[in-house]
Amino acid sequence: MCGIVGIIGQKPVAPVILEALKRLEYRGYDSAGIATLSGGEIDRRRAEGKLFNLEKMLDEWPLDGTIGIGHTRWATHGAPTERNAHPHATDRVAIVHNGIIENFRELRERLTAEGAKFVTETDSEVIAHLVTSYLDKGLDARAAAAAAIKELEGAFALGIIFRGDEDLMIGARQGSPLAVGYGDGAMYLGSDAFALAPMTNRVSFLEEGDRVEITRSGAVIHDASGKVVKRPIKITDVSAALVDKGNHRHFMAKEIFEQPEVIGHTLSEYLDPLSDTLREISIPADLASVPRITIVACGTAFYAGLVAKYWFEKYARVPVEVDIASEFRYREAAMPAGGLAVFISQSGETADTLAALHYCRSQGQKILSVVNVTESSIARASDAILPTYAGPEIGVASTKAFTCQLATLAVLAVRTGLARGAVAPADEARLVRTLMEVPRHVADALTQDQAIQAISAEIAKARDVLYLGRGHNYPIALEGALKLKEISYIHAEGYAAGELKHGPIALIDEAVPVVVISPVDSLFDKTISNMQEVIARGGNVLLIADKEGIARAGEGLWSTIEVPAVDPLIAPIVNAIPVQLLAYHTAVSKGTDVDQPRNLAKSVTVE
Repeated sequence: MCGIVGIIGQKPVAPVILEALKRLEYRGYDSAGIATLSGGEIDRRRAEGKLFNLEKMLDEWPLDGTIGIGHTRWATHGAPTERNAHPHATDRVAIVHNGIIENFRELRERLTAEGAKFVTETDSEVIAHLVTSYLDKGLDARAAAAAAIKELEGAFALGIIFRGDEDLMIGARQGSPLAVGYGDGAMYLGSDAFALAPMTNRVSFLEEGDRVEITRSGAVIHDASGKVVKRPIKITDVSAALVDKGNHRHFMAKEIFEQPEVIGHTLSEYLDPLSDTLREISIPADLASVPRITIVACGTAFYAGLVAKYWFEKYARVPVEVDIASEFRYREAAMPAGGLAVFISQSGETADTLAALHYCRSQGQKILSVVNVTESSIARASDAILPTYAGPEIGVASTKAFTCQLATLAVLAVRTGLARGAVAPADEARLVRTLMEVPRHVADALTQDQAIQAISAEIAKARDVLYLGRGHNYPIALEGALKLKEISYIHAEGYAAGELKHGPIALIDEAVPVVVISPVDSLFDKTISNMQEVIARGGNVLLIADKEGIARAGEGLWSTIEVPAVDPLIAPIVNAIPVQLLAYHTAVSKGTDVDQPRNLAKSVTVE
């Protein structure tokens, strides 16, 4: 979601804030702005659209000042216009805000009655007026901010600066991440360590309810009760190197092609190739006796959980429930004593997933999380974590994070099977060797890039696309449809192939491409039977299968994409590659913004 950067330094901060905001572009945004104190007075520059527009404005009208705050906004309340862009300001304060203020209407009505003049459609502006109201009542800056923050309901991260005080910045965190960076003669505030990496690697992560008072000499942190507390300063391992696209046109393409490497990195943390055994990992529950595993996630991570359900039930013979986080937390689900709850999140900051985690905690579940950011809120709230090692994922549509999640979950499923006696010790070596083959098979699948590019030019002409799969390929069909929707804006739906006759078959005609994911496995013949029903009704079928599957599929196919023949355990990981490439090249063919598709954000840190 929105990105926040704040700096108190010795030199003009606007150029540095702008560069830091560029590192937060991966979160998704539709406007941006910076505010500084120049001669003690608040000065702002804001622009609709991409950071290029803000940069151009700053070239024409530079901002002076050694203290400032910046923001990339993803619109929640109010259109993505310059007027609604952050920072918001009164004559006394400027604020940047990530999140949603749930009680903003009541606050706005009260402040309007007191004489406040609102000029935007946002919920965030109420914060600036609320702090100003307390300043006007005689409170000093620290007390005014504290009083205002206590009144806010919802999820938020805040940065606040005050007219006339060039050595004070207030930050606060409730439900949205915020970090404090420590430099030499300078201090920083940021949505994450990645934004601050070029400036410092010494970072404290605010905890839920924390408020921080930052000056050039350091930071004073108050917890939710107002008590002064210490938060550990960590040396982060986030690379300070600028992220670039390498030889690729888009970050998404770069990240798709990084998958052999990052999956290899991930698996190397969990597999011992010398002994063909699983490395020991920290699990907060007894896998041998756990009565049920509950998997909770959102979006693409949810589909990773659906694949994992097949793995856990097949290889570990343990009951598994998979839920969308935004639905799970409101079901008041009954949780078994001794149960294990597994949470999956690329960012580790997904608000719905974090809320579901807290519910499971309240129900006595042990918490294990699969995350790509080891210093994230979800990671820190878990009993144990299984990190993925995908590295920073800049493209909004998840690719390498998804396959690293799958790799990690496959390892966990085998580990659980061993603990429960469902996987014989003699089979451990075979399964470990199978998992170690994933990077090679993924690299093989990537060799179909040019062929997929040609096919995508035709897919780009469609208004609707169906994806079909059975078994563990059903979630890959769902993921393929999601990817196509996300970045090409073509309507697409994924279905279990056996459900075709229960409704979707009514959509079949020559204008609707049907992507069938069916390498040879135990369900191959049934899936091909469903595929032939599509062909018989004039549907254009694109079959994703191995060489044998393509040969056995028969006539009538519109086109094919060949994937390597692999063990069923790793097939979903390998089969994810062509659906990613298909979506990518279709979006490129249509000319959409691949890395930052409209209306989407990388990390959804509000409900």
